[in-house]
Amino acid sequence: MPTYRTAESVSPRHPDKICDRISDAILDAHLSQDPVARVAVDVAGGHGKVFVTGEATSKAKRIDIEAIVKRIAGDVEVIVHLAEQSPEIAYGVDAGGAGDQGIMVGYASNETPEFLPLEVVLARKLNQYLYERWPHDGKTQVTLKDGAVTSIVASFQFATKDKLAQAVRDWILAEDVLVNPAELKLHINPAGDWILGGFDADAGLTGRKLVVDNYGPRIPVGGGAFSGKDPSKVDRSAAYAARKIAIDYLKQHGAKEVYVFLAYAIGYNQPLEATVVIDGREEIVEGYDLTPNGIITALNLKQPIYEKTAEYGHFGHDSFNWEQ
Repeated sequence: MPTYRTAESVSPRHPDKICDRISDAILDAHLSQDPVARVAVDVAGGHGKVFVTGEATSKAKRIDIEAIVKRIAGDVEVIVHLAEQSPEIAYGVDAGGAGDQGIMVGYASNETPEFLPLEVVLARKLNQYLYERWPHDGKTQVTLKDGAVTSIVASFQFATKDKLAQAVRDWILAEDVLVNPAELKLHINPAGDWILGGFDADAGLTGRKLVVDNYGPRIPVGGGAFSGKDPSKVDRSAAYAARKIAIDYLKQHGAKEVYVFLAYAIGYNQPLEATVVIDGREEIVEGYDLTPNGIITALNLKQPIYEKTAEYGHFGHDSFNWEQ
C-alpha cells in the first residue's frame, strides 16, 4: 500500500497568523522592558476590529498596544481589555512552578536538514516562496505519495491562477523537488482568484494554527498554543525544551526519528513525565534541568524574540535557541 502524507502552511498575513503575531509582538514589548513580565495575551480580529484580551503583570511602561496592532493588522479599530495575572497562578509560578498543567511533545526527524517531516518543510518553503511574490493572505498544502509530491494546493490573495501556477512550477524546479510526474496535480486558487483576504474576508484567533505551529498532522500536539505567552508558561517553554531534547537525542544516537514527552502540574516545578522515544525505543530523559526556570535559563527565553516565531512555525529555524 502506498504511504500518503500531507501538511499545510499559511502566510504571515493569514487572519490567524496576524493574531498570533500581534500576541507575540505585545509579549515582546513587555519583555523588552521587563524580562520577568508575566504575559498571556490573546487576540481576536476580523472585519475592521481587533480585540486584545488576557493578562499582563509587568513593570513595562508605555506599551502602545494600539500602535502594535496597527503595525501588523493595518487600519483597524482596537479594543483592549487586559487584567493582571491571577494571584493564585502567580503564587505557584513565583515559587518556580509551572504556570499550568500540560503535556508537551517534541519531535525531530533525520528526513530533512530542518529535522522536520518532509511534507512540513515543503509546504512551508512553497508558502515562503509565494509570499515573497504576493505578500498577502495565502495558504499552501503539499501531499506526498511514497516520498514524491503528487498534489499541491496554493491559494494566494491578488495572485492570478496562471501566474500562481507558473510560480509553483518554478519553485518545483528551483527546489529540485521530487515529484511523480504521472500523478502530479496542481490545485491553484481552486475556488477562483480572490482579492478580499486577511481581516477583510475572515476572522482570526490566536493559537488556531496549532498543527502548523508544531510538526504537521502526523505528530501529536500535546499542550496549548504558544503565541502571546511568556516562558513561565510551560506549554511554550517546555515545548521548546522538548524540541531541543529531541534534536540532541537524534544526533547522539544517529536516529531516524525521536519523540519527547514532557508533562507538568500547575505550581509544581518538576515534570511528571520526561520520556524520549528513539526509533520506537522508550527511555527516561536524563541530563537536563526541566524545571521551568531551568528551561528558561538554558534557552535564554526572557528576551523579546517571539514575534518571529509566529510567522512560519516555531521549529526548524536556525535562529531559535531550541534548534541549536
